[in-house]
Amino acid sequence: MFDAIVIGSGISGGWAAKELTEHGLKTLVIERGQNIDPGTDYTDLLPPWELPHAGMLPEEEAERDYAVQSKCYAMSTANKHLWVKDSEHPYSHPPERPFHWIRGYHLGGRSLTWGRQTYRLSPIDFEANAKDGHGSDWPIRYADLAPWYDHVERFAGISGSSEGLVQLPDGQFLPPMSLTPAERAFGANIEKHFPGRRLIPGRCAHLTEARPEHTELGRTPCQYRSVCERGCRFGAYFSSLSATLPAARKTGRLTIVTDAIAHRIVYDAKTRRASGVQVIDAKTGEGRTYEGKVIFLCASAIASAQILLNSKSEVFPTGLANRSDAVGRYLMDHLGGGTVAGIYPGFEDLNTHGRRPNGFYIPRYRNIREQDDFVRGYGYQGSVYRASWKETSKFEPGIGAAFKERIRKPGPWIAAMVPFGEMLPNPDNRVTLHPTRVDRWGIPIVHIDCQLGDNDRRMRDAMFEDAKAMVSRGGARIIMADKGHEAPLGLSIHEMGTAHMGRDPATSVLNQYNQAHDVPNLFITDGAAMASGGCQNPSLTYMALSARGAHYAVDFLRSGVI
Repeated sequence: MFDAIVIGSGISGGWAAKELTEHGLKTLVIERGQNIDPGTDYTDLLPPWELPHAGMLPEEEAERDYAVQSKCYAMSTANKHLWVKDSEHPYSHPPERPFHWIRGYHLGGRSLTWGRQTYRLSPIDFEANAKDGHGSDWPIRYADLAPWYDHVERFAGISGSSEGLVQLPDGQFLPPMSLTPAERAFGANIEKHFPGRRLIPGRCAHLTEARPEHTELGRTPCQYRSVCERGCRFGAYFSSLSATLPAARKTGRLTIVTDAIAHRIVYDAKTRRASGVQVIDAKTGEGRTYEGKVIFLCASAIASAQILLNSKSEVFPTGLANRSDAVGRYLMDHLGGGTVAGIYPGFEDLNTHGRRPNGFYIPRYRNIREQDDFVRGYGYQGSVYRASWKETSKFEPGIGAAFKERIRKPGPWIAAMVPFGEMLPNPDNRVTLHPTRVDRWGIPIVHIDCQLGDNDRRMRDAMFEDAKAMVSRGGARIIMADKGHEAPLGLSIHEMGTAHMGRDPATSVLNQYNQAHDVPNLFITDGAAMASGGCQNPSLTYMALSARGAHYAVDFLRSGVI
């Protein structure tokens, strides 16, 4: 019997494990994938000339085994062991509505391969559902989460600049990664032509300096190599393996089991509590059950919904904690609106040193200072960087001796921007269990049915047009404008909303403590808990919700509430 069981070892699960163990609870972490040892399984020290196929996955292998995963920019031959084989882990979707579900089944989950951009939601975001009537009202407000944002930022190590923006609250920052001179000029042009829009350094989970809470775990500052998706032996970027799980291990109260597929949470009708978790050994196929007093479900938004829906009983015939019929509903991802890039003139006497794993950020301005015919808004991530010889040959093709001479030198500066927009919560966008298909372990596979609404489409069009205008007025000559409207949902890799928080148990799954309305010792703190998504990268919010949820779970357990 464990005091607490955490399902999943990624960003949310790692934080739950850290907080629960540090508060004195004997805690089990269940990970469905393989163990990962940074010393042997990270490939960040592998030089480029040793990468098979120059890092590119052979087309035949990609089509056969990684048809979805290979669509993610971060996948290469150097880290393909950190991505699932789609051929071995199927899911379904309507043919006319594809959804690209990007996954990694291993200890640490997607915290090893994430983009590391970390932004707080704002008071505006927590109030939006109530104000415009889309989705359930959040049962918390920014003030409830602000101290937990502080808490997780200090420990994780977030670099960034304080800007005083109402739509993007400042945090507990390490020194920011500097903008390039070209980015500063580009940003000044944008701010001149579009008053109210700001270009700031990206806020990212990289140590620009290591403080005692980091060095005691063996973490050192970022080396500016920008091979983060292969893992980081320096522990410079935040992940479960560099930070939260080592902190939990230090307590002596952590147990981890890998290759253990959690497929069902057991519900005891007599106590009206969850009593444990049933798993299947991924290697042997054998089943076993772990018992615990508190359950934290942190498997990721889609996988957590799958586990809840599969945990049926007489009390919950449509899935655990699903009296509201909201489990699996309101699936959201962030909207992509294509990529716009241009050649930025000048600065040819300057180059960059190292490879900064970050860029700039343009915070939301729509429906803040600039009103529109859609609700919510969007922001942009991008950079202005000096092109390499490979990019020079792509952007300025040629032939002959003059071309060969030109690509021996750095190329022009390139300004590139990618938007992220807020998708509205919609109950018809949902995750269900396939009625007939099961995986190799006999578990019903996930069926994902998700599409854009009218507001989403209007926003997506506006994001693209704004990107073109800003790249052009920022001073660049546009050479690429990929609208990206045909790209499937899912590629932002920000799935949210499938067991969302709310005030009313009849319409939501979780209360203000991330505690299931129907099962008081069950907490869900991953992306499933989100009542809305904002336009900011959501991982920092998952961290804060997980730390806060663990605090209340310990308090409730010790006071006898659960």
